[in-house]
Amino acid sequence: MLRALEIRDMLIIDHLELQFQPGLNVLTGETGAGKSILLDSLGFVLGWRGRSELVRQGAKQGEVLAEFDLPDNHPAHAVLEEAGLPVSDELLLRRVNTADGRKTAWVNDRRCSGDVLRALSATLLELHGQHDDRGLLNPRGHRGMLDDFAKADTLLAKTRKTWAAASSARKAVDATRATLEAARAEEEFLRHAVAELDKLAPEPGEEETLDIRRRQMQNAEKIRGDIARAHGLLTDGAEQTMSEAYRWLESVSGEGADDLAEPLASLDRAMAELGDAESAVGRILNNLDFDPTELESCEERLFAIRALARKHDVLPDELATYADRLREKLAALDAGDQNLEEQEQALRTAQAAFDTAAEKLSAARCKHAAKLDRAVMAELSPLKMERAVFQTEITPAEPSAEGIDSVAFTVATNPGAPSGPLNKIASGGELSRFLLALKVCLRGEDASKTLIFDEIDRGVGGATADAVGRRLRALADGSQVLVVTHSPQVAAQGAHHWRVQKRVTNGITLSQVVPLPDDARVDEIARMVAGDTITDEARGAAKALLLQES
Repeated sequence: MLRALEIRDMLIIDHLELQFQPGLNVLTGETGAGKSILLDSLGFVLGWRGRSELVRQGAKQGEVLAEFDLPDNHPAHAVLEEAGLPVSDELLLRRVNTADGRKTAWVNDRRCSGDVLRALSATLLELHGQHDDRGLLNPRGHRGMLDDFAKADTLLAKTRKTWAAASSARKAVDATRATLEAARAEEEFLRHAVAELDKLAPEPGEEETLDIRRRQMQNAEKIRGDIARAHGLLTDGAEQTMSEAYRWLESVSGEGADDLAEPLASLDRAMAELGDAESAVGRILNNLDFDPTELESCEERLFAIRALARKHDVLPDELATYADRLREKLAALDAGDQNLEEQEQALRTAQAAFDTAAEKLSAARCKHAAKLDRAVMAELSPLKMERAVFQTEITPAEPSAEGIDSVAFTVATNPGAPSGPLNKIASGGELSRFLLALKVCLRGEDASKTLIFDEIDRGVGGATADAVGRRLRALADGSQVLVVTHSPQVAAQGAHHWRVQKRVTNGITLSQVVPLPDDARVDEIARMVAGDTITDEARGAAKALLLQES
């Protein structure tokens, strides 16, 4: 319930405080007095998109505060929890609009976004009027209203769940088909590449190992030649020369050349060292022996690995991993048809589940659409529209999470006349009564929202206006309804009455709202009956209306 509304420096309101009550609250006043400004200000604090320039001329900023009572389990609690805002049985909304257009909002003294305000608004208030495109006149909302009337929450949840499952299965099928099509387009390449990679069978690190071995063999070939030449000199030249020198010296050592002992000993040691050197070099030479074909084979494999890496634009060490990926694609291609068939079967199962759920939801909608039509027709009779026809039309729609139906509320003002959308067929007064009757039927036992009717009685008078007022009063029983009205019959039905009026202060026009006690209500209703000049007859008529409704 809307408990209080405080407005500062908005349009022609400098400061205004209103305390609303349960039941039927009526606001009256002359045209242009500022009644619409109250609704604009209320819409502003609730995050509705409306006028861009709301700040009173000369003021730095405008501000609106709205206070609500929230009973236990009110839907607003869930919105607050999801937004991480404090939850209590009182809700305080505050929004500021600076002169340069910046807007800032608070919920229970915590900053919040306009989206949070609008989410809260959907749980707190409903505004209805002849030009309200957010409410009953908007065909896009009719299906949801019918579902609420039918209490189809469980069926709707099942439909949404099966739709989500079918959509997921459909995406899986589409993805598999796309993958298979892409794979088939490169199947020839895949098979050739895998065969080529399998034939070579490169391993991680092999390219580096081959390169090192190749360099070793290339270096060994050059080194062995030099060592072989040195070994040849050691075995063929040096040893023979030294042996001959030793024999010549030894042959003459006993013939008086005693001083040759030391050279002979040195040559003996030298030939022993030469033998050791020759043996060591020989061993090294033997160790450097390799098969020339091994170098050729090593180079061929190394160059083949590098060429294949360049061909597939990967590093040599990545060839094995790349081959695994290609094999996976081939395996997916080979198993693709079977996987696709399994997924298509899953899609058929999910689609069948959705079709069943959607058909049950559609049947419930058709059943309760007939009930709603009868209920609205019953409400139209006391509103002096017993000849009008209301019908909920259900037509096939593109399947979605909401089912397979399109829902629209249509009317015909007279039997036999063509039916059509509410706002296209009915006149102003007829439309008001259609909307009121429809709202009474749709609301049911839900009294969690404050209902606001903006001049919904426009275009009706006399007994019809009296019937509208009585229905509004009945609708407000056990809940809260705010009505902006120009009808004395409707105003007389109010449990609480405010007059919106203008005053001029220092040449500045301002709007104010005055709560009316019983005696002041007589004069205000008399004004609504007679106009600017209030006569005794008008007062008598006003008293009669109030007495009749008390």
